[in-house]
Amino acid sequence: MFGAVEKLLKETIGLDTGTVGASVVRHALRERMVACRIGELEAYWELLACSPSELQELINAVVVPETWFFRDREAFAAMTRHSTARKRPGHPIMLLSLPCSTGEEPYSMAMAMFDAGFGAQDFKIDAVDVSTANLAAAERAVYGRNSFRGGFLEFRERYFHAAEGGLRPDLSIVNQVQFRLGNLFDLVALPSPAPYDIIFCRNLLIYFNRPLQDRALVCLKSLLAPGGLLLVGPAESGLPFLHGFVSARLPMAFAFINEGPSQIATPIAPPKARPPVAGLVQASPGAKARPTTRPVIGKVERGPIPLPERTATSLAAVERTANAGRVAEAKELALSHLTEFGPSPEIFYLLGLAHDAADARSEAIQSYRKALYLEPRHQEALAHLALLLRKQGDIAGAEALTGRLGRIEKRSGT
Repeated sequence: MFGAVEKLLKETIGLDTGTVGASVVRHALRERMVACRIGELEAYWELLACSPSELQELINAVVVPETWFFRDREAFAAMTRHSTARKRPGHPIMLLSLPCSTGEEPYSMAMAMFDAGFGAQDFKIDAVDVSTANLAAAERAVYGRNSFRGGFLEFRERYFHAAEGGLRPDLSIVNQVQFRLGNLFDLVALPSPAPYDIIFCRNLLIYFNRPLQDRALVCLKSLLAPGGLLLVGPAESGLPFLHGFVSARLPMAFAFINEGPSQIATPIAPPKARPPVAGLVQASPGAKARPTTRPVIGKVERGPIPLPERTATSLAAVERTANAGRVAEAKELALSHLTEFGPSPEIFYLLGLAHDAADARSEAIQSYRKALYLEPRHQEALAHLALLLRKQGDIAGAEALTGRLGRIEKRSGT
């Protein structure tokens, strides 16, 4: 009977229990059964199968909000930069927040747009979520301490006022956001939905299995105007490339431009290889480069990189082959690169992506771990490894990596 509930949630909101853990769904089931005063799962299933309102309550219990104002500030900087470039008189910028959770994200979008010089008539924000409880909290718009995190809080003095139970955004912010119940697939089913200039769809795709991730990205592409901007979560940043999106090249924003046809196949597109420096392993932004040594067989060591130009050319060839969807060839090129130039964080990261696209999870995990051995602050490797561990049910390991990624972002001021 539990399997029937899992299937119903998947069909209704796309939730793949394997990504959140069966314990989360079981906890929500117990919570709702107690609320309905039902002791047997079979009896609750009978109620659930014939009561749309109870199904909505179960969805509310499963979807636990975890958000705060200006979470990942670089995403909002990317939004305002893109909006400025697309601004045209008489054509308001159309923005979508999905899922919008309890409202912190869309209200942050409104504040950022005003701060960037946009007037109320210059943009519109739609906010969509599958949880009626989340939407009720968003429309009530009273927030406590947990919604204000990090060191960037100066917006609070300018845009919030005291209310019973916490702080409420000014009406100028609240009036910019239109909330509605629904999900990504509902929006696509609407007759001629208006194309959006910018879509925030962060940390939703990680709850879908691969077929649903592909379906979701096709839907996002259809909702986004040509040249529009898609923002996803760090653990999802490898997926948009598969559907004709290209990187906006904005560090830590996880932003992609809608260009080209959707491929829905096996191609992967790693981020642009960073040109190596002779004698140093290239590091992520903010990390200190470390001197290299000769590799030792059977152990990953920091090795020298001779002829930087040839090394960069080789990395670019791996990237181009991966982008074209020739995964097996990309793996061969990556292994040849390792033989000729020795280990580096970037080549192990690219090799991990190639294994990942070929659904060789254990090999992908091994490659990402090697990348992180050489460069512990490699944010892309952290994000992809966390996603793989979550898929395999290692929730604790995934959360540890996600926390590590968050600390790196915080230290770098993003």
